[in-house]
Amino acid sequence: MSEASSNHIIIVGGGLTGLSAAFYIRKFYREKGLRPAITVLEKSKVMGGKIESLHRDGFVIEKGPDSFLARKTAMIDLAKDLEIDHELVQQNPHSKKTYIVSRDRLHPMPGGLVLGIPTELKPFLKTGLISGPAKLRALMDFLIPARKGSGDESLGNFIERRLGTEVLENVTEPLLAGIYAGDTRNLSLQATFPQFGEVEKNYGSLIRGMMTGRKPVETHTGTKRSAFLTFRQGLQSLIHGLIHDLDDVELRTESEAVSFTRTGTGGYQVTLAGGEQLYADEIVVTSPAFAAAQFLRGHVDTSALEAINYVSVANVVLAFDKADFGEEFDGSGFLVPRKEKRNITACTWTSTKWLHTSPDDKVLLRCYVGRSGEEENVFLPDEALTELVLKDLKELMGLQAKPLFAEITRLPKSMPQYPVGHLDNIDRFQKELRDKIPGVYATGAAFRGVGLPDCIKQAKELAEEMAERQ
Repeated sequence: MSEASSNHIIIVGGGLTGLSAAFYIRKFYREKGLRPAITVLEKSKVMGGKIESLHRDGFVIEKGPDSFLARKTAMIDLAKDLEIDHELVQQNPHSKKTYIVSRDRLHPMPGGLVLGIPTELKPFLKTGLISGPAKLRALMDFLIPARKGSGDESLGNFIERRLGTEVLENVTEPLLAGIYAGDTRNLSLQATFPQFGEVEKNYGSLIRGMMTGRKPVETHTGTKRSAFLTFRQGLQSLIHGLIHDLDDVELRTESEAVSFTRTGTGGYQVTLAGGEQLYADEIVVTSPAFAAAQFLRGHVDTSALEAINYVSVANVVLAFDKADFGEEFDGSGFLVPRKEKRNITACTWTSTKWLHTSPDDKVLLRCYVGRSGEEENVFLPDEALTELVLKDLKELMGLQAKPLFAEITRLPKSMPQYPVGHLDNIDRFQKELRDKIPGVYATGAAFRGVGLPDCIKQAKELAEEMAERQ
């Protein structure tokens, strides 16, 4: 294809995946001497998807995600490409301690936990989070043989099989399920934490394997490096950086792609909600699974996308005067197991974890509401939702202070739940896309990772694949 090619690419969805796809498609196509015309279609009023940073009264408030895993380097690499990596900030090194609620009390997470798996026996045996018999049951992991076969199973069944029910419900579930707001017994092991299955296969014991192969940055206590990173002015810095860089890409908000048809020339005609039609040689769908299924239905089997349930959550951010607090926080916050029957699923002591987010004389807390099977509180009126959150904070932390303000963000159908067998389903779906409608691609958080770096990585890999096909 020549330098003068007018190849037109339409990207459906202007969240982090869509914008990253536009960035990397342009980059890899240019390296092959191509100059595609790229249009990004976003149905809402702004680009950036769930990433939204608010500056208010000296606070930096994240209304969507608040940080990302440093060990997943795709986000750092993109920040470097956009020349904004100097804006990255690390978690306060004095806030590494995390608590878990048990019987209405905050217990420090035992040292040496890696992704909720004990890798140091002494602190694990001393913790008050688990009963004596449950600790003995967990140690049976050293003796229980590895499962035969390589098929998928649920994350919860795997942890329960290796370490017992109490470790699952009291420690690993609140930590791992918190990432997905899901029920571990319904989440795919291979699609969420495939390394656990590999460890079992290679070492015969989950604890032994995690002891052998752990990386210090992944532990939750006593680490020197920051496991999490964010941007000084908020994660929206990355979105602003992408939008600024994509000055030769057409970014269209309030533009919903509803259907497409093949043309006689091998391309596609994309129809928007208002009836407008756009021509595309290639289409990249980065919408949530339920929207992608609707767009692609009739062209391929969309059952793999329809099998992905989405959970609604809310973030309740509360600001306080520091003078109203009796003591300094000595950690990053606490997690609430499902069995505790609380209104909140977790609380981040944001101004301690991220020192740049609050004036020195103020305190910022961020509480999470909603998880699989418990979504009704997400849609309560602001005042009622705030009252429920403050009730939990009073009972768990002894908090008496009145907030200066509350900033509530509801994220309906925002957390994709990967069912057992998810990766095989997605492999089949993407093969059918390639076979039946060549030039149409789909990727994003619903596919191979919900984290921000996962979305960028998937967009980058897809862009490389597309460039190779030219």
